[in-house]
Amino acid sequence: MSAVTYQSITERVKVWLDEDGSTLQIQFNNPDRHNALSVDMWEAVVPLLSTAESDDRIRLVVFSGAGEKAFVSGADITQFEDLRAAQEAVARYELMAEQALMGIYNFSKPTLACIKGYCIGGGVNVAMSCDIRIASSDGVFAIPAARLGLGYRYSALKNLVDLVGPAMAKDLFFTARRIDANEARNIGLITRVCETSELPAVQAEYKKALAENAPITVRAGKAIIAEILKASPEIDHDKCRQLIKDCFESEDYSEGRRAFMEKRKPVFRGK
Repeated sequence: MSAVTYQSITERVKVWLDEDGSTLQIQFNNPDRHNALSVDMWEAVVPLLSTAESDDRIRLVVFSGAGEKAFVSGADITQFEDLRAAQEAVARYELMAEQALMGIYNFSKPTLACIKGYCIGGGVNVAMSCDIRIASSDGVFAIPAARLGLGYRYSALKNLVDLVGPAMAKDLFFTARRIDANEARNIGLITRVCETSELPAVQAEYKKALAENAPITVRAGKAIIAEILKASPEIDHDKCRQLIKDCFESEDYSEGRRAFMEKRKPVFRGK
């Protein structure tokens, strides 16, 4: 068992391992501002993911928001004047946000956004960077950049288009309108919707599945899907073939076959 430990650089991001050590929980903890993202919160994400990347225990990383009202309500606008008014400050802020979001998107293991209440602006970007998005029925989603005069990064708009298509991406972005959880699910922005009281149980389903399923296969699937989403000339087919080969040559594949023949549940070790 790895001796890796986790500690956030700020109290406004909480981090802990679930009981069996297979799931890392990263919680945005700024409930007085509906978990609006401050600079230190963006900065906390990358080192936590960097540690989890090399921790063999971790099969899933879950992002959530503290309290009952919000996942993330956007950027902390109290910092806008200092951090986004001047050109250099804008560049610094955008770099920090981009590093955090791409850190989530490029993380090799599965990530899940567990959403309650408001998921606005930067919150939508965090959620879109995750592989799976589950939300309670009180979820509210919006991208209000056009109401604030903000420029939006290519990566964030590409994630939006990849999930909901160009027509709906234009609808949401141009109007800045708010949509509820059911509409968000119907257009593909989120994966599942449930009642608020059921959200922990739904999250537990994913934690159990990822703890039990073969991590090499899951990671290979995630990497190949990322290749599929690239423009055709950029797809690395050799990488995809090697990832599939790695699955078939793994101890986990041998265990899966034995367990199937012996009519028992397999025990995968990520080797």
